[in-house]
Amino acid sequence: MLAPHPVPSANPAVPWWRGAAIYQIYPRSFQDSNGDGVGDLAGITRRLDHVADLGVDAIWISPFFTSPMKDFGYDISDYCAVDPVFGTLADFDALVARAHHLGLKVLIDQVYAHTSDQHEWFADSRATSDKADWYVWADPKADGTPPSNWQSVFGGPAWTWDARRCQYYLHTFLKEQPQLNVHNVAVQDALLDVAKFWLDRGVDGFRLDALNHAMADPLLRDNPPAPEVPGQRRTRPFDYQDKVHSQSQPEMVYFTERLRGLANEYGAVFTMAEVGGSNALEEMKAFTLGENRLDSAYGFDFLYAPALTPDLVATAMAEWPGDSGEGWPSWAFENHDAPRAVSRWCAAEDIDNFASLKMALLLCLRGNPILYQGEELGLEQDDIPFHLLQDPEAIANWPLTLSRDGARTPFPWTDDERGGFTTGTPWLPLSPANRARAAVVQSAAPFSMLKATRRLLALRRAHAELRLGRFELLEATQNLLVFRRTLPQGAVLCAFNLGQVDAAMPVDTAGMTLLASINGGDSSELPGLSAWIGRTAG
Repeated sequence: MLAPHPVPSANPAVPWWRGAAIYQIYPRSFQDSNGDGVGDLAGITRRLDHVADLGVDAIWISPFFTSPMKDFGYDISDYCAVDPVFGTLADFDALVARAHHLGLKVLIDQVYAHTSDQHEWFADSRATSDKADWYVWADPKADGTPPSNWQSVFGGPAWTWDARRCQYYLHTFLKEQPQLNVHNVAVQDALLDVAKFWLDRGVDGFRLDALNHAMADPLLRDNPPAPEVPGQRRTRPFDYQDKVHSQSQPEMVYFTERLRGLANEYGAVFTMAEVGGSNALEEMKAFTLGENRLDSAYGFDFLYAPALTPDLVATAMAEWPGDSGEGWPSWAFENHDAPRAVSRWCAAEDIDNFASLKMALLLCLRGNPILYQGEELGLEQDDIPFHLLQDPEAIANWPLTLSRDGARTPFPWTDDERGGFTTGTPWLPLSPANRARAAVVQSAAPFSMLKATRRLLALRRAHAELRLGRFELLEATQNLLVFRRTLPQGAVLCAFNLGQVDAAMPVDTAGMTLLASINGGDSSELPGLSAWIGRTAG
């Protein structure tokens, strides 16, 4: 095991999180410690050495709070408790202590847009107590139909009738996930108390789930139709609307300021918003503008892209040039909701080469790179048959929606049937293809994806230009992507051939020191699916 490592920046004026590499852990699928087939907090603690050895700076843990698990933890019934399937608060405290001992910061999800319908707040609200307007309730139209045309992500109206109140309540996702009314200052106060609870337990930051869904138009105006996009297939009623009224309300920025104010009381706490939708960039910019709002926004540019192209990267980087007052971007190529990138972006026979190429690219981008568990092994998307599906979105929209379960299958620590994940029956099956990429197998191989990831993360840590430098695009043609990361003390040239055809290096590399060669890339030629990274001192 590597020794605990310091934070990347030795400059106290640069916060620890700027340029930090973050490792996302989906707790159900990382490591089971008690044989019930579901991963847990004690299992995460047991495997933290693996994460620290990678050379990342922080972990982000997806929800582990008390929940009926209708949406696997994103339907929370108690924000300040650990669901028994994941362990106890003592297990969480032990995890934080071990992570900090290894030099890892700990980020957790906060879900402020909705709760479970089993939350005591919702029970009080439907009983018209002092929490009557803590959720979004509305009378029916004169004909008894829902108050607006808003649609749910999971299919059907975003409104469910409640006979106890004789009103509809709003839910952007499952009907078991009623929407909080974050316009209400009392709700904001309660959510800030939740954040304080976890900050007091030692967490170092938050990823804020679906933050732009936390406020809806108080007038409940109908959404207009969304324009058709040529070549894009609509699979859900949700996709037919422009969600200008059901989400994305401008008042959200004032709540981000309140949250940032609380974070500031605890020092260098990192706050990162998840913002999706057709207006995501504008909202991400607003949520992170200046010194009084959130630190970063989690970009969706790559998560559902059908191909990794130079133009895609160039466009994403151009949106965050580093202007004064601008927030700091964070990037992921895959996560627990999005299909594994190698299954979207390359042919099966190219997975090994492509996995190392895309990892190098992710770690060279300006911003915070977020690695999803198993990405360091080059895991592919698993095909889960309908009778084994757990994902409610996939079940509701079958077969048009690609199952999220395919990216949530257990981490293969070993290459046996259970993958070293559990002594019981895994909650989702492990495929033979991914078991063959098990961590124990790759640890023993001299040139594995796992070892390449460690080397690339070490390279990022060793060169401040890759963590903090400006991004200067030099070339973005059909397959060639070349950019420079610069600081006063030096510049790092990053050249990628994302295509299959060999190409000459398009820029002059004279006088540069080789830092990394991926799949045979060198200073004069870039074979297909290769990269070359070199540095010039300032």
